[in-house]
Amino acid sequence: MSVMRDYKASTNTGKIANFIDTRVGASHIVKEFGRKLFPDHWTFMLGEVAMYSFAIVVLSGTFLTFFFDPSMAHVVYEGAYKPLYGVEMSAAYASTLDISFEVRGGLFMRQVHHWGALIFVASLSVHMLRVFFTGAFRRPRELNWVIGVVLWILAIGAGFTGYSLPDDVLSGNGLRIIDGMMLAIPVVGTYLSFFFFGGEFPGDQIIPRLYSLHIMVVPALIILMIALHLFLVVVHKHTQYPGPGRRQDNVVGYPIGPVFATKAGGFFFIVFGITALISGFFQINAVWNYGPYDPSPVSAGTQPDWYVGFGDGILRLMPGMLGDFSFLWHIPMPWGWNALPMGVLVPMIPMGILVAGMFAWPWIERGITGDNREHHILDRPRNAPGRTAVGVATIIFYCVMWAAASSDLMATHFLLSLNDVAYILRFLLIFGPIIGFIVTKRICLALQRKDREIALHGRETGVIEFTPEGAILERHELVDDYRLYELVAYEAPEPTPAQPNKKGKITLLEKLRARWSRHFFEDRVEPVTAQELAEAHADFDRDRRKLHSSVETAVRELEGKRDRS
Repeated sequence: MSVMRDYKASTNTGKIANFIDTRVGASHIVKEFGRKLFPDHWTFMLGEVAMYSFAIVVLSGTFLTFFFDPSMAHVVYEGAYKPLYGVEMSAAYASTLDISFEVRGGLFMRQVHHWGALIFVASLSVHMLRVFFTGAFRRPRELNWVIGVVLWILAIGAGFTGYSLPDDVLSGNGLRIIDGMMLAIPVVGTYLSFFFFGGEFPGDQIIPRLYSLHIMVVPALIILMIALHLFLVVVHKHTQYPGPGRRQDNVVGYPIGPVFATKAGGFFFIVFGITALISGFFQINAVWNYGPYDPSPVSAGTQPDWYVGFGDGILRLMPGMLGDFSFLWHIPMPWGWNALPMGVLVPMIPMGILVAGMFAWPWIERGITGDNREHHILDRPRNAPGRTAVGVATIIFYCVMWAAASSDLMATHFLLSLNDVAYILRFLLIFGPIIGFIVTKRICLALQRKDREIALHGRETGVIEFTPEGAILERHELVDDYRLYELVAYEAPEPTPAQPNKKGKITLLEKLRARWSRHFFEDRVEPVTAQELAEAHADFDRDRRKLHSSVETAVRELEGKRDRS
């Protein structure tokens, strides 16, 4: 009978590790997570950039909390910035000026915080686009996609609540827009505005409330979403691009330790270094140029940060009148007439459709395709023309709304009429996504046909050959097995017609699904089959042998003529 003895460490480090392991079971955690494999592809770094930039935002924001005063109490500025000396302002704005001009390294940390927030939202957005275009949201990762959308919304919320804290003219105008959108909501709008601002706009409570949201509530929710996201990544294993040896039931890549962890650690410092470099050389949010917020004036050129520009832009695109038709409706009520500003309510519809569509897309696509299988191999965007076309159309829709937030600057900088800029952007908002959908789908199908041609007949080398018969041919070269796998390993679903339900009736929803299935898959390029590939390669080998035989025959004839001469 053997007796199990406790492990006795001989070094201090070993003793500490053994102490922790025997109490929390760290070795089992390290064994489980340390063996997880991560594919090595540059697109997977986009999510890492988002995570690292968020860490930079948290660290720089912690520094700023030591000096920022989230108060709307009125003070007279007596700091180092002379153009505003003696001006009455809020304590929040005064502390922002103090951080910028009197705290050592304060301006640099402000800019690191602001640039880091912009990079965080940008990298998160691009990461979600990568997930969308490659189909990484499909089963079993639908919930992870929903978490990503929630993260995107929280990132925008974190950026807006922080952007509004300095209480300058720019942030105040942004808050005024939010107040106007709240007031436009029927019945409850006034109550929401009074609750949010603590009374009549701007009130004296909004900055402390935004501060609480910015440093506690929203970051806590972001950290929770990131933790859930990483947990599901581990549970579902990582997706991977198609290639030899890569199947639905395996992962080809590096383990977390030590290779991936080392690369990730180095990449964090690269992201931090680039953010610090940008923050040191490029100014952003120079609040001292605009002065403290005053509700009475409204300045031109007051664009918000880019990630909330789509909300401002769609409001600018909404006309107040269409001929003699006004979008300001007056509704009779028992107590009198109530105004219903449809010019503010209607623009909320496309924003709501955009967000709702993002949440529901995994189930929308599954309903269109009827595909309920698990997917761990990613799609090349060209091999899913319908999805790619929808994604490009959505990007155009979003970018037009985003660009409209700078319609006044477009008009002034390019010497255009503001009305003409608005008309062009309104046209693009409606017809731009349609044109983008059609063009993108055609491009994807053309790329698929090109891939099919390369798989069957090889790639063009640019080498011109003259046959003894006088023909001029370009030499083709067959691609290697790795590249060939990428070209042929995909599916091309066929459109499925409307199917009757158990009662033998075709519902309206089923007709709509069939119509979308036809739009997605009616134009398709069949993947190369094994038989087609074998026949094409046999023809290729036969043509090459024939060409070489002709060349050798011609060479022998020339040598024979030379010998006879």
